[in-house]
Amino acid sequence: MDLRLRELRLQEEKEFLESVALPPPPDGTPDHSPVEGARRGSRGQAIVPEPLMTDGDWQAPCVPKSARDTNFILEAVKRNKFLRCLGDGQSQPLVESFTPEQRQPGDVVVAEGDEGHTMYIVAGGELSVTQKGRQLRTLLPGDVFGELAVLYNCQRTATVAALTPVQLWAIGRQTYRTIITENAKQQRAEVLAGLRGVKPLQGLSDAALSQLLDSAEERTFTHNEQIIQEGDEGRTFFFILSGQVEVTRTVAGQEEHIRVLKAGDHFGELALIRNIRRTASCRAQDEVTCIAVSKEDFQELSPMCAREPEVAVQEPPPLSGPRRGSSLDRPLGPLCLQDLLPVCYEDGEQQGRPVVLGTGGFGTVELVRYAEEGQAHLFALKRLRKDHVVQKRQQEHVLMEKEVLQRSRSPFIVRLFGTFRDSRYVYLLLEFCQGGELWAKLREVRCFSEPVAVFCSACVVEALDYLHAQGIVYRDLKPENLMLDTKGYVKLGPLYLQVDFGFAKALGRGEKTYSFCGTPEYLAPEILRHEGHDYSVDFWTLGVLIFEMLVGRPPFHSAEPQKIYSKIMDGIFSFPVFLSEAACSLVTKLCKRRPGQRLGSTSSGIRGIRKHRWFGSLSWKKLSLRQIEAPTVMLLKQGQPYANFKRFSVSGQLPEEEFSGWDEDF
Repeated sequence: MDLRLRELRLQEEKEFLESVALPPPPDGTPDHSPVEGARRGSRGQAIVPEPLMTDGDWQAPCVPKSARDTNFILEAVKRNKFLRCLGDGQSQPLVESFTPEQRQPGDVVVAEGDEGHTMYIVAGGELSVTQKGRQLRTLLPGDVFGELAVLYNCQRTATVAALTPVQLWAIGRQTYRTIITENAKQQRAEVLAGLRGVKPLQGLSDAALSQLLDSAEERTFTHNEQIIQEGDEGRTFFFILSGQVEVTRTVAGQEEHIRVLKAGDHFGELALIRNIRRTASCRAQDEVTCIAVSKEDFQELSPMCAREPEVAVQEPPPLSGPRRGSSLDRPLGPLCLQDLLPVCYEDGEQQGRPVVLGTGGFGTVELVRYAEEGQAHLFALKRLRKDHVVQKRQQEHVLMEKEVLQRSRSPFIVRLFGTFRDSRYVYLLLEFCQGGELWAKLREVRCFSEPVAVFCSACVVEALDYLHAQGIVYRDLKPENLMLDTKGYVKLGPLYLQVDFGFAKALGRGEKTYSFCGTPEYLAPEILRHEGHDYSVDFWTLGVLIFEMLVGRPPFHSAEPQKIYSKIMDGIFSFPVFLSEAACSLVTKLCKRRPGQRLGSTSSGIRGIRKHRWFGSLSWKKLSLRQIEAPTVMLLKQGQPYANFKRFSVSGQLPEEEFSGWDEDF
């Protein structure tokens, strides 16, 4: 084995063992974590999407700076590995948006446990960094701190206080994300406009051009560096983003100048179309940045080589129609909140108390029953605090969760039976998945056997295929968001975490969305880079999910979020020796750094995933008809309906009433 890979594997295992959470409590032992806190044994909280301040009244701060201050900020960003990986942090509007701040000795700039919203660069003076009272380091001019705060709303993990008079450059999350996002949108629009003018690409749909760009790599060439050598095999098409390229040809043994190409020009396509060797040489006249498209990706999409098949979008069936695989064979009559009775524990310390299936930052999920004609039906009643929803500006995402669940008619997605509201809560009445969370089962056994992982992954593929056909990208796939029904079938649709399907987004083919959301270990590179993302993120997270089910940990992991993100953007991870070649192959093809190169995003679509040899023993038709005996049945505990769920102790304190009216459609 390569020494570097061996060292990487050992380091990953060490970090995982150091960061893994405590094992779940024994059966019947309540979890006394607060309702608003993270669940024991879980990874970090999911990152909830925040609206950007893009309305006409908002303007980014603009503080003109001297050349010295500009260079100082640029160098600080360039030296910080984490910021360097995030993408373009050197645009002029971004530099001008840093505002000056001053602190006196003893002033606390950042307090451990507080919510972070600002990143700082030390311009002068010294600051101390402490964690739980322990001195960690001293910050000096040029150092950066608070970087995570410009990505999402997170708690500060240390306290930073001034030791001397201090000068700082500061930038807030809304400012940073808005500028980076607008820059990315503008650059993407300019490149797509340029690609539309490339003759071999004319006639491609916007969706196909977008896919071509998503398959491309950005490459930089230094002054006088050779980009293409005459006579070599053609392997790449180039589109120039910046700089100038000289084109030459050998005539009678002498190099002859032909022309100079600049930003917006392109070269290298002729050899790809005709399958001939390069007919000219290209050399960078100064620093040149190009979009580089491989021969395979170019030939797959170019109208002169192949056409992109049209994607048929199926219409969802009527909302009231029956659904194969539902726990209820016929529609229920009209339900009222008052008709739903709590199910109580019949044993243990909490005997007689209502069964709480889970908790999250926005409320609880409780087990309830509805009696009809002498027959009792069990449901999961999700109760979301309206005051928290408004406080966190999540109204749109809660409404999206409701809409997605209402539209879904798949046996691989948890069913929504009704919604209710009162002055304090909105409620979602969901299908009760008696087998519990897949995450809990994975933690109990550490990792799944390959047949179990194949089955679970196939159920997820069916759910994603259905959502994508409805024009919905899911964006938060992970074991916590997968439930098991009584037959052991996996269903997409979590009960515990914050807004769940609110992470989903309706998206047209070829469109991008720029929200920053997901779970740290599962974030795709394009989300971290604010480049815009689409359905491809679901294929990335599918690859991470498969790896975690087989290994017991995600491929990119660390106790420190910055390290997780750096690993994701580097795209470097190793496979344990016990994984099969087919599993490694599938994960590698799903976790491509460039979204357009991922299996599922290429011209074969999701069929390419189904046809992969890792699924060779599975009958997709029998799976869709639920005719396969689920290997996950052995993971299910028998007994009371709540036997597969942890027990939670929750506060009975009522939240504040909320009357803004955002929930009038519930």
